[in-house]
Amino acid sequence: MNDYALPLSGLTAFEFCEVAAGPFCGMLLADMGADVIKVERLGQGDTLRHWPPITNGYSENFASLNRNKKSIEVDVKDPASRDALLNAIVEKADVIVENYRPGVMAANGFGYEAIAALRPEIVYCSLSAFGQTGPRSRQGGFDVTIQAMSGIMSITGEPDGAPVKAGTPVSDFATGLYGAFSIVSSILQARASGKGCHVDISMVGVSLAISALQTSEFFGTGRTPRRLGSAHPRNAPYGAFKASDDYFVVAAGNDKLWAKVCSVVARVELLEDPRFATTLLRAQNQDALKTILEEEFGSRPVKSWLTAFEEVGVPCSPINSIPDALADPQIDHLGLVQQLILPDGTETKTFISPIRLTGENLPIRHRPPKLGEHTESIFSKTK
Repeated sequence: MNDYALPLSGLTAFEFCEVAAGPFCGMLLADMGADVIKVERLGQGDTLRHWPPITNGYSENFASLNRNKKSIEVDVKDPASRDALLNAIVEKADVIVENYRPGVMAANGFGYEAIAALRPEIVYCSLSAFGQTGPRSRQGGFDVTIQAMSGIMSITGEPDGAPVKAGTPVSDFATGLYGAFSIVSSILQARASGKGCHVDISMVGVSLAISALQTSEFFGTGRTPRRLGSAHPRNAPYGAFKASDDYFVVAAGNDKLWAKVCSVVARVELLEDPRFATTLLRAQNQDALKTILEEEFGSRPVKSWLTAFEEVGVPCSPINSIPDALADPQIDHLGLVQQLILPDGTETKTFISPIRLTGENLPIRHRPPKLGEHTESIFSKTK
């Protein structure tokens, strides 16, 4: 798939972002063909550049979120450098995405009002912990603090365990996803009207938005959602169960699948047990149900149970490690693990975009950049 076949080919975005939410947003645009120019602090760059693992002086964490981008170094305190960057934005930019605390971009001369006055069609996306206005807007935040504040940690982990964050930084990456979606939507409007907008996305708002099942449970019942481990508040059996050698997951989310579970474990009498007569009753009595099922599951190893459930079409899975998940034949079939070349020529691997367009993966068009690698070329093309 060449650059011209990609949906965002011809779109230019300037990314003023560090670490996760913003760079992920920028990479989503870049994967779709946008020309994403990453603006980095002179001599320092994105903080993520210093996160291990470090391969020959280059962060593989940084590489995983910054493929298909260009990098320029700018000292925004220097008037000449600041003017050169502003000229480049006015001449080239369709999009600005930034994830600094509210006020930082404006203090450096790159706030929405200043840019929109010079380029009215700009789509300017600000990602922050708490949004651009309000009593907490000036506060910073990281994924773990936002998971805590939004309630995600209160529903994650075992019922009697300590608070646990999700292992993946869901608040960071979900915010980046909302950002990319909002940018593309706003670009359509800007191209039709000639007028852009300021997109304001808060991590705390996003985190509550993706908790829709839990917020609606509270709105509908007045009850506070709680930690359930791997269980589900409205489905059972649905979660992790212990076999003779390890844990595995089975998800029987309807009566038909429940009947198949009973058949596989040779306990068809459970179909007549009034505690388990409906999906809701099974969820309400899932502790008792889990005890019964694990008595049966404990007689055989995980592989045996997975084979039995797969044969009758009950969704199930081993609990994979990350290496196990990456080695799954379906991931190989989809071609989602690909070679990535670091700036010094070192070969590593990365997980590419999971989006396929008409049967084709989105390409790695450019390796992740060295700090400031494109400064001269970007500024030399500015009038």
